[in-house]
Amino acid sequence: MHPVKKWGLEKLAKHMVDVLNQKSYEAYYAENAEQAKQMILDMIPKGSSVAMGGSVTLMDMGFIDIFRNGDYKFFDRYQPMSYAECYKVYRKSMLADYLVTGINAITEDGQLVATDSSGNRTGGIIFGPENVIIVAGANKIVKNLDEAFARIKRVAPLNAKRIGHRTPCAETGICQDCQTPERICNATCIIHHGMKHKGRYKVILIGDELGF
Repeated sequence: MHPVKKWGLEKLAKHMVDVLNQKSYEAYYAENAEQAKQMILDMIPKGSSVAMGGSVTLMDMGFIDIFRNGDYKFFDRYQPMSYAECYKVYRKSMLADYLVTGINAITEDGQLVATDSSGNRTGGIIFGPENVIIVAGANKIVKNLDEAFARIKRVAPLNAKRIGHRTPCAETGICQDCQTPERICNATCIIHHGMKHKGRYKVILIGDELGF
């Protein structure tokens, strides 16, 4: 990455940390993925139950193996299993001590936007797990909700392709607003602020470009 682009992402992330803190989230800045990784581990006491939302950023950090092999009760939906079995894990994970997840977009006025296929991540972000840790690169920051929805449509084909969903966008690379069972974007949540359950949302913004 060009150093000036990296500088711009750092400045943007630091600015958004201030915005998010003003909106009653607990927001933190991380210089890079490695620093963010350590911050997450420091936030979660050993022995805690942990659920993990689908996130390229977190997968690249190695968190599936960390939670699977560490001193945690991990709601492990990443093992080979049928969707019916996976759905049971989704339901149980609503009572996790910690949900660790990425996010699709963060608006400049501090709204968090996420879209799901099954709704386990969006449901957990809204209500359920006692603590929600959200990790995002500065590339997820957008101007407003219109740009957030446009961004989601732009990256949905990439996620469909990654997960292996049989959707039109996984073939064309462009959202078709499909009506298929494996549609990647079935449920969207918007968190407007962190006031209702203060301290529940911890947001780590990384001054770098990460994930889709």
